[in-house]
Amino acid sequence: MIIEVKIHPGSSQKKIVKKNKIYHVYIHSLPEKGKANKESIEILSKYFNIGVKSIIIQNGKLSKNKIIELTGK
Repeated sequence: MIIEVKIHPGSSQKKIVKKNKIYHVYIHSLPEKGKANKESIEILSKYFNIGVKSIIIQNGKLSKNKIIELTGK
């Protein structure tokens, strides 16, 4: 399954909101040294109830807008 994700770093809450086929992921981490990507993958794995190794960032590793593949579902 391929999904579009928009990351919102530096948020006071950790949550996922789906709007118009795009998953908005709100995380605490700032985009430094891969911390935001790591936290995004962790929150997505809990949301979709799959392992972190089942989530692959296909496009946008350095961007707030990402294309993510979920291989566990």
